[in-house]
Amino acid sequence: MRQTRRIDLRDDGAGAAVLMCLREGGLAAVPTETVYGLAADAANGVAVASIFEAKGRPRFNPLICHVFDLAMAETYAEFDPISRRLAARFWPGPLTLVLPVRPESGLHPLVMGGLDTVALRAPQGPLRMVIDSLGRPIAAPSANRSGRVSPTSAEHVLKTLDGRIDLVADGGACEQGLESTIIRVMDDHILLLRPGTLTAARIEEEAGLPVRRREEGDAISAPGQLLSHYAPSGRVRLGASAPEPGEYWIGFGPDSPDDLTRAGGVFNLSETGDLKEAASRLFAALSAFDAPDIEAIAVAPIPDDGLGEAINDRLRRAAAER
Repeated sequence: MRQTRRIDLRDDGAGAAVLMCLREGGLAAVPTETVYGLAADAANGVAVASIFEAKGRPRFNPLICHVFDLAMAETYAEFDPISRRLAARFWPGPLTLVLPVRPESGLHPLVMGGLDTVALRAPQGPLRMVIDSLGRPIAAPSANRSGRVSPTSAEHVLKTLDGRIDLVADGGACEQGLESTIIRVMDDHILLLRPGTLTAARIEEEAGLPVRRREEGDAISAPGQLLSHYAPSGRVRLGASAPEPGEYWIGFGPDSPDDLTRAGGVFNLSETGDLKEAASRLFAALSAFDAPDIEAIAVAPIPDDGLGEAINDRLRRAAAER
């Protein structure tokens, strides 16, 4: 059992403490604009293996490697023109590109999960500065136990990883609160491997290629594709018109069921029906109701357009059979 140290990113020397932790092969939870990432040196095999151990993550499930910018990314992966254009347009930001890994990359094979591709992203926030100081990519999946609710605050990280990692860098709540969009550019289309805060419509507009969705049952080819994921302790019921007695209620929009007194607790993702606000609060809602004594959660319908596609993707995985 490790002793997990919590530091405030506003304090002097916080960035240096994170950098030293990673240089020594440790694990540090650091916020990005999406969620908190569990960071390790992507070239250090022992450190990367520690990510899988701390999370209880299957080793066939690849990790996202975070880079400082496009120039760094191109030394580790082979870019086609469309992928390069998308990186130039949306990095730093919530877009992850799956690309052929260069044989001489130096990334530890565990990062790729046995594939010949690597998932790369240039994040916003403190992690990007640490990458620049380290001088090479940082592997950083979400800082939570595998399959559980993704963390958008330091408290969420400690809920499942306290004693399993070395450091939590507290930077407050994440701005977007939902993981990055993952894509792979194909010959005549773009394959959406995981929807996220960057919508398919924006990607199509920039790339000039249609975006096609991954088929259910396809082999895992990128992070975040396990059927059961983001799950709280209790079962999750989707598309509910009202909570059953004892169910905890996650609502959306100004219209609420007539009788919420039967609910064990209530969390509205956005009382105004704002999908951006709902996305930023989704994991906070699931985490609020993630407790052994909460057996069931009911979720109101969420529109499936724009950001709603990513929200519903996470909810379906939270509700999947375990």
